[in-house]
Parts: sequence; structure tokens; C-alpha cells
Amino acid sequence: MYRKYFKALFDFCFALAAFVILMPVFLLVALLLSLFQRGQVFFTQYRPGKGEKIFKLIKFKTMRDDYDKNGHLLPDENRLTTIGALVRKTSLDEIPQLINIIKGDMSFVGPRPLLIEYLPLYSKEQRKRHEVKPGLSGWAQVNGRNAISWQKKFEYDVWYVENISFFLDIKILFLTILRVVKAKGISGEGMVTMEKFKGNE
Repeated sequence: MYRKYFKALFDFCFALAAFVILMPVFLLVALLLSLFQRGQVFFTQYRPGKGEKIFKLIKFKTMRDDYDKNGHLLPDENRLTTIGALVRKTSLDEIPQLINIIKGDMSFVGPRPLLIEYLPLYSKEQRKRHEVKPGLSGWAQVNGRNAISWQKKFEYDVWYVENISFFLDIKILFLTILRVVKAKGISGEGMVTMEKFKGNE
């Protein structure tokens, strides 16, 4: 009942309320990024959602578009700005995704939306993560986020899909707040961001 009827309603109502409440923070972060990064404030990218339907994800941009002499983007650690690192550490870069939730592309809780290029690499079991809307946070995020392996992350995603409930979502949201406060698991070991998924080897 919750999964089929009430989850989407709760997502819309709470995302709309949260967006209104966080509007001053939204505008402040946008202003700071505009001043200190001298470029676009938002990062947008197409990602697969429920049923592998493609949608445009929106986040605050935390990296500059710096290129080497051959026209290739520099490594993430060389492009991450000081203000961008702070925004990422506090998870403020995720605020614009409230717009995705209001639009119905995402949910507060669900498997994180990953890159389109990963779609052909999933096993049949891993593809189950697309049976529900992707989330702002998820079971994998509160159990290691980017500090765990891809295989473990997908196991958590599928487990969530098979065990969705109102109380599980509340638990995940509560644990998410704790992890944001502690700033745990934001990147892979020794990396600014998570290493790309290369398939099941």
C-alpha cells in the first residue's frame, strides 16, 4: 500500500515543503558558487530512473571545468574547489534534487541514480534497482555510501527494493542526517569521488 500509493504523495508534499524552507540556503549556496567558481552554478546530467527511463538530474556544481593541454578534463581532485568541497562535504550539493522529487523523477529514498553508461553492465539481479524511483538517499548510502564496493552497494540497493516500507524509509532518512553531520563515506578510499563501475568481473 505504501509503496504503490503513499510514497509518491509523501515525496511530493515533503519535497515541496523542504524546497520552500531551504530556499534561503539554496540561494546562498548558488551565490557563493557563482562568485568563487566563476562558472555555471548547476551540474545537470541525464540518468536512468524507474524502469530505466532517462531524466535530467540537477545538483549544485562543485568542480571547475579545467582541461589539460589536450582538451581532456583534469582529474576530479584537481577541479574540486574549496567552496565546492565544503558544499559536497555538507551534502548541500544535493538540494537541487528536491526539484527532481517534486517533478516525480526521484524519491527521497531509493537507489542513487547512476550513469547511463552503466546500464549494459548490470547483472539481471542488479537491474532490479530500477524497479523503483532513484533516491536522494538510500540503504547503500547509510551503509557506506561511496566507501563500499560496487557489488556491496548493488546488494543494498536490491535489498531495499525488495523490502520497501514506510518505517524503513524513515530509518534511512534518520541515518542519512547522522551521516551528513559526520560527513562519512563521501568518497572512495583515496579518491574525491567514487571510482567508475566497470562491470562484474
